[in-house]
Amino acid sequence: MAKGGFPGFGGNMGNLMKQAQKMQKDMAKLQEELELRTVEATVGGGAITVVATGKKEIKEINIKPEVVDPDDVEMLQDLILAAVNEAIRKADEMVSGEMGKITGGLGGLPGLF
Repeated sequence: MAKGGFPGFGGNMGNLMKQAQKMQKDMAKLQEELELRTVEATVGGGAITVVATGKKEIKEINIKPEVVDPDDVEMLQDLILAAVNEAIRKADEMVSGEMGKITGGLGGLPGLF
């Protein structure tokens, strides 16, 4: 192997380790921040709204009173389920997007992070 380090890595092993440590520190900080950030999903024309954190915890569920029909509980259940799933999907997108900024796309390599 060449004395300069690993081909294709653009530097020596020490620089690579420094970059990896910085990335790890940045990721830990971002994970803390994402726990505080929220996403909102609304379904049924605004009938149901769900707020979730970047940690995929549901913080709020708001249901408009006119949607509550004792004769059609299944519709309400379906709306809530759709809103929760959409909120979780949006949280995943937010986390992936923010992590991608730090890892530069390396997060897709199995076992790396």
